[in-house]
Amino acid sequence: MDDGPGRERLRFTVLGPVRAWRGATPLAAGSPQQRALLAALLLRGGRTATAAELVDALWGDEPPHAALAALRTYASRLRKALGDDAAALVSESGGYALRPVDGRPPDLDHDHAEQYASEAEKSRAAGDRARARELLDKALALWDGEPLAGLAGPYADTQRTRLHEWRLSLIEARLELDLELGHHADAVSELTALTAAHPLRERLRELLMLALYRSGRQAEALAVYTDTRRLLDDELGVEPCASLSELQQRILRADTDLDAPPVVIDGPDAADPVVVRPQQLPATVADFTGRSAFVDELGKQLATAEGSVMAVSALTGIGGVGKTTLAVHVSHAAREHFPDGQLYVDLQGAGHTPSEPEAVLGSFLRALGTPDSSIPDGLEERSALYRSTLAGRRVLALLDNARDAAQVRPLLPGSEGCAALITSRARLIDLAGAYLIDVDVMSPEEALKLFTRIVGEERVSAERQSAMAVVGACGFLPLAIRIAASRLAARRTWTVSTLARKLADERRRLDELRAGDLAVTATFELGYGQLEPHQARAFRLLGLADGPDISLAAAAALLDMDVESAEDLIESLVDASLLESAAPGRYRFHDLVRLYARACAERDEHPPTERDAALSRLLDFYLATAKEVYTLERPGDRLADHMARPQYAGLAFTDRIGALEWLFGEARCLLACAQQSAGPKTLRRAVDLLLLAQDLAESGADSRQYEHVNMALLEAARAMDDQRAQARIHVALTNVHTLAGRFDKADEHAQSAMLLGLATQDAFASSYAPNDRGIIANSQSRHADAEAYLTQALGAFREDRNKPSEASALCNLSRVHLATDRVDTAIRLAQEGIAIYRELGATRRLANGMYALGLAFTRAQRLEDATEQLNKALAIFQASRQRFWEGMTYFRLAETDLTAGHPAQAANHAEQALTALRAIGGEWWHANVLTLLGRALDGVGQSGRARVCWQEALSVYERLDSPEGAAVRRLLRPVAAA
Repeated sequence: MDDGPGRERLRFTVLGPVRAWRGATPLAAGSPQQRALLAALLLRGGRTATAAELVDALWGDEPPHAALAALRTYASRLRKALGDDAAALVSESGGYALRPVDGRPPDLDHDHAEQYASEAEKSRAAGDRARARELLDKALALWDGEPLAGLAGPYADTQRTRLHEWRLSLIEARLELDLELGHHADAVSELTALTAAHPLRERLRELLMLALYRSGRQAEALAVYTDTRRLLDDELGVEPCASLSELQQRILRADTDLDAPPVVIDGPDAADPVVVRPQQLPATVADFTGRSAFVDELGKQLATAEGSVMAVSALTGIGGVGKTTLAVHVSHAAREHFPDGQLYVDLQGAGHTPSEPEAVLGSFLRALGTPDSSIPDGLEERSALYRSTLAGRRVLALLDNARDAAQVRPLLPGSEGCAALITSRARLIDLAGAYLIDVDVMSPEEALKLFTRIVGEERVSAERQSAMAVVGACGFLPLAIRIAASRLAARRTWTVSTLARKLADERRRLDELRAGDLAVTATFELGYGQLEPHQARAFRLLGLADGPDISLAAAAALLDMDVESAEDLIESLVDASLLESAAPGRYRFHDLVRLYARACAERDEHPPTERDAALSRLLDFYLATAKEVYTLERPGDRLADHMARPQYAGLAFTDRIGALEWLFGEARCLLACAQQSAGPKTLRRAVDLLLLAQDLAESGADSRQYEHVNMALLEAARAMDDQRAQARIHVALTNVHTLAGRFDKADEHAQSAMLLGLATQDAFASSYAPNDRGIIANSQSRHADAEAYLTQALGAFREDRNKPSEASALCNLSRVHLATDRVDTAIRLAQEGIAIYRELGATRRLANGMYALGLAFTRAQRLEDATEQLNKALAIFQASRQRFWEGMTYFRLAETDLTAGHPAQAANHAEQALTALRAIGGEWWHANVLTLLGRALDGVGQSGRARVCWQEALSVYERLDSPEGAAVRRLLRPVAAA
């Protein structure tokens, strides 16, 4: 740090080894005794230490004969080391002190830590907990191992103990803030390790119990208390402190005050924390008209939420009748009754793929401030956390476009003071307690008023009869009126009668939709009829794609245009209100407009084969781009060479990160395209697309949809008796079920893939299937079968010149050798696989090789080497978004820790594995991690909590009829006997 022209400040550290610098230049701090003197002076904050005090600090009750002379020698050497700043060390009253030089005091890490801790305390008192946590992190980051490392003497020992205690108190304060901020799931792993390292520290045990309880692990939380009580009795002969005992009782009675508090975003100037208040309501329309009876009725109903019940209102009506506009308007008017926020979601109930309640709950919980790591997997768990988060708050949830009551029930707040307002085309008569309102078309007067507000009083008053004809032709539906009026307002040369004549032409109306939608389609027809031919073609073809939206690049492919021309064309459709711009470079249809666009495509697209051609181009775009991503991630892999060759080009990427961003960003659209492409001419390309996008199966976020689409294509392939397509889908499904730990099901698919691959002479399926069967057999302890399958796969990969897959088979064989106690050859095989990956520059696959080598090193007791390999693999898996393999690597690190005799660190890694595998991995893998976590906890004396983990694992193994259950029963037996 520069502190003036030509002068750099002295810097010192004591929260680790005692060291000194001038700026960035290290200074020689001398012998341990000389550094002990320096530390004693630094920690006095500029105060003078007498010679007697310093002799006592360095040597205690047994100083050497020439202690004073030695002290003077050390002081002299320190002055020499300080050079130009020697004046900082002053002699005074027979003692010494470190003083500022030119008004500049020494820069000491201890002083910075004190300052950060003090500021954190002030921020917390002011309600800015996020800032307080940040400051405590900065303070703790200043520690660098053991304080005053390597120094002897009474003073150093006393200060070291003080600094250790201070650090623990700062950690406890930071963990308290973690729990207050809703980061309880993340805190569990750290608290598990800390309670193992400091078993008698009751505050850490208390925080662990609370973190476990808030993470839905009540049995483990209670087991922590049992373990603590036993330990305190055995070691100290005392009972747990009052606060710990009270917490146990509150957990037993499920005290709601223990539930996770609302996550907060704190302001530095706020006296109280500001609760996250989502404001998700769409903007209300400025020209909202009529519906006064509905507005009054709904307003009164929502106001009842301030009483003792939750208000639920459901608006029902045909598409285009204005349910959403009415609901949004009423919600805005009722905001004063819901000061803690308003949630909004379009449930897409009218579309082919309604929103999953589990996904919506994840979005709502994030909007309410819950961090991703604290959001559980599973609908019931998320719904419970959602209700807990809303407890005691007044929040309105607007659930728009619901499919049915089943979709809505998990999304209802459930607390007094909250309300839900629902819109749906279906009448939700089976939604208990809901106040049902049927929304009909507007009255003629309301319809004319809405039309007038958009078009203008002057134009309508001159042609009132024609205006009534227009709104009548629109069926008095608000959406239709709004679109027709907007068209007229944008065309100053049209008269109202011109618009009325166009709508009067019944030949321009479609009858493909239900009778209630005829007026809406007539309005769409009016807008469509004004498009230029190239605009109309784009409108028709874009409506064919099934995805929730479409990127500009994908749309250009579908339209068979360059990106620049496609953008101009698509933006013209946005200007015509026939398409929405969801985000820069992304577009979507309103659901009714999409239906209309498809009807136009069926009617007007000539030749009709152009519809199939457009979707084929879209499929080719996704296939070509996914191939680019796959080859960047897996250089040299022959899978791409065995795929169908797309006729349309895709995107190119300059780096892996950009490629992966595209894959995960386009996941829903890509999978929708694959599912839509189940016809005879596109099925094989759709299957190949899924194989190239297999990273989606391993990410956790898109695993379920990936499996669903594969099952749909398998059904189509069987109906067409396309054995080659079936073989490849079986390969994909093998991977899906293996990741979930469903090995019997995985082996069924792998066996089908192998047989069909051989029957169709498909080099891909016939080589990958035995490799998969080998992995499955090894997981089921069928080691002879595993070796036979993997040897077969190795030969097939070599014959196909598929070097990366050859390396994969070698690493898998390493696992078999490891399971059969051939440790040396296991290491060699893994190293051979890694050598191939390195030669190819295969970063992503290299991580799998390092993973295998790490396991082999663990068995060989080369534990430092094992940890190094596994940590390298972990970094790659995290960068590649491979959540499953990230979790498995944490699991293997925990195994290595346990082998090395570090159960506390093992418990920490096992907890991180549980977090990573929460959304993927299946019950079997989860039970494996719980078993290991139990062993680690047992190793640190937390046998009660270990028993809970083992019991949960055993219940999974018994449900799956897994042989691992026998080993867990043996683990439980001595605990039960004790």
